[in-house]
Amino acid sequence: MGSDNPTGADNQQGSRGHRLEGAPLTPQRLHAELLATGASSLEAYLQGALRDGTHSARHHTHRIGQADPGWLALLQSALRTLGYRGWIYKEGRNRRLWVLETTAPFLTLKYDAAPLVGTREGIAYVRGYFDAEGGMPTSPESRLYFQFCQKDRRNLEAVLEILESWNVSCGRVHNPSRSVDPSYWRFYVLARSYERFMTLVDSWHPRKRQQIETRMKI
Repeated sequence: MGSDNPTGADNQQGSRGHRLEGAPLTPQRLHAELLATGASSLEAYLQGALRDGTHSARHHTHRIGQADPGWLALLQSALRTLGYRGWIYKEGRNRRLWVLETTAPFLTLKYDAAPLVGTREGIAYVRGYFDAEGGMPTSPESRLYFQFCQKDRRNLEAVLEILESWNVSCGRVHNPSRSVDPSYWRFYVLARSYERFMTLVDSWHPRKRQQIETRMKI
């Protein structure tokens, strides 16, 4: 995977190379951005998205579930762009759960993101990670925050290192409550880096993308 000089002066304002500016937010616009993204960054994005997925050893597939199939359709499009297939189906008649399943061989739950520190693929990985499991307020009236949570502390620390290598300031990785769950880890993006995070990392999740665009206009 290629690398840039993320801490250099040329990158202080961030990059929206994956964005198509000036057009209304539509599924077609998001899918067009996929086509404008290099294969290595698309693979990294999907590896990040897989943090919300599971692996079936029996069927040799990976599965990602969501209440809203919109983001799954984007993942399916990303897979298709890379030459792989993905199937979307509703799980259970009365459950509000949609599942994307794929046999794409490059995907793995053991993916090590540490080598992505300081690379544009790293930003793509963090975007996929944020779309899968990152948190932000659903209402534009609420106080803004960006958080990342995961039980795999080593993986979460790699996400933090990627962000900080691109001058996105973050708090420390910590356990919110050892009595509730000693294996649960979290960190927040610091307020002074909110705008840079929204500009640099952004989102390809339709709901989160809309929330970020709303925040950027405030």
